[in-house]
Amino acid sequence: MREYVDNYINYIRTIRNYSDYTETNYLLDLDDYEDYLKVHRINFKNVSYQDIIKYNKYLKEEKELSANSIARHLSSLRSFYNYLLHENVINTNPFKLINSPKKPQKLPNYMKYNEFEEMINTCDDTPLGIRNRCLLETLFATGARIGELINIKLNDLDLSNKEIRVLGKGNKERIVYLNEHAVDSINDYLNNSRDILLANNRSDKLFINHIGGELTTRGVRTILDMIIKKSSLSIKVTPHMFRHTFATMLLNEGCDLKSVQELLGHVNMSTTQIYTHLTSDYIKEMYLHTHPRSKNTDK
Repeated sequence: MREYVDNYINYIRTIRNYSDYTETNYLLDLDDYEDYLKVHRINFKNVSYQDIIKYNKYLKEEKELSANSIARHLSSLRSFYNYLLHENVINTNPFKLINSPKKPQKLPNYMKYNEFEEMINTCDDTPLGIRNRCLLETLFATGARIGELINIKLNDLDLSNKEIRVLGKGNKERIVYLNEHAVDSINDYLNNSRDILLANNRSDKLFINHIGGELTTRGVRTILDMIIKKSSLSIKVTPHMFRHTFATMLLNEGCDLKSVQELLGHVNMSTTQIYTHLTSDYIKEMYLHTHPRSKNTDK
């Protein structure tokens, strides 16, 4: 099975263009599954429906995984067996018969505008500070996934039209847009920072790390952690939180759901609709705060 797992991971990395985070999770899930099969002496090519039921029970009762984690495991295995089916290693995908447990809906975290401004204010005018400001402005302006962000190339930029071409999931291209702050920040970075950070190295990628190499997913997370430590904020900020904030703020300002779906690169509208829960809460808060019969008044 190991050979097929290695080939599959290479496939999702090079052909499907999955993020480092997704690739790591898939590999961990497949490693767990392979260990389970070895202990129970089950051939991965001949897994039965009953075998999967028992594995599902093992994940829930012995590993004590949450519904979310079990759903992710089953999704990883379903995708792996689809790959095996495509490669004619097996004749049917047994995991298609299994429904994932219903996951409790968890609303995404997002930041407030003043929290974003606080982060921007930590960035000084050193080459790294300029780079960090550019990183924040680009994330905030585009709602791009972290994998899309770190893979932006110089020739993907069209600053005169305030656009960037990004390569999303499944190698699907889309255009994301920039505001004036982001354009100014990118120009500042290109003119006063990038070449200094690059030193004698060469790269066609937009973002460069502190030693002249290409920025990674882990590198972006480290930068955000450092920025938060410099600020007075006590929140945990992740790259994906910028994406949640982008969608929530657009909807709060009246942008229609279909446009937000296109800007985020979501295939299904249902993925985008979760943000309507956040905006509904916001609208309710504004109503209670502004309606004259909802305000607290002295009796």
